[in-house]
Amino acid sequence: MIHLYSWNTSNGKKISVMLEELGLDYEFHPINISKDEQFAPDFLEISPNNRIPAIVDTDGPDGESISVFESGAILIYLAEKAKSNMLPTDPRKRMQVLEWLMWQMGGLGPMQGQAHHFRRAAKEQVPYGIKRYTDETNRLYGVMNKRLAGRDYLVDEISIADVACIGWISRWEWVDIDWSKYPNLKAWYDRMMARPAVAKGMDIQAV
Repeated sequence: MIHLYSWNTSNGKKISVMLEELGLDYEFHPINISKDEQFAPDFLEISPNNRIPAIVDTDGPDGESISVFESGAILIYLAEKAKSNMLPTDPRKRMQVLEWLMWQMGGLGPMQGQAHHFRRAAKEQVPYGIKRYTDETNRLYGVMNKRLAGRDYLVDEISIADVACIGWISRWEWVDIDWSKYPNLKAWYDRMMARPAVAKGMDIQAV
């Protein structure tokens, strides 16, 4: 059994979507970050950086329990556990998937996350911060839009890179994205959201 410790956030949704796509049995344990539950000692044993998501797989390598934190690491772990094509074995395709996964982890997530903060959560309006991170989010949407020209997914078939991105792109309204600028990305978004497993995994609180 896989135990998912998470919350209804862009990063949290990555893992519930992945588990649904793989058809793996799991149990959802909500960690209410608005109540600082991520700082509880029991959770810190699983996720020492006090961030969601994290998992505990009671049937890990060699049948022993294992905990994994950091969403990108969890996606890789789950794909390898399930021997899924969502992380290809072909070296060239595998590297492309990992490139786009790292692009999300190092770029799209942090930059859009900062845009969310300055636009929605900051105690005072900071025009420089709003503009800087909104502009960078739009630049990154443009990068992804260009990549998706003539493609259904980031690397041929759906992969962990697509799963990593969908939770963030689903919050496009929080940064006032103009879809007319990103038609390829909009087509990808609609394609992803039409997948039953994605729709179920995105509704994490209902799991």
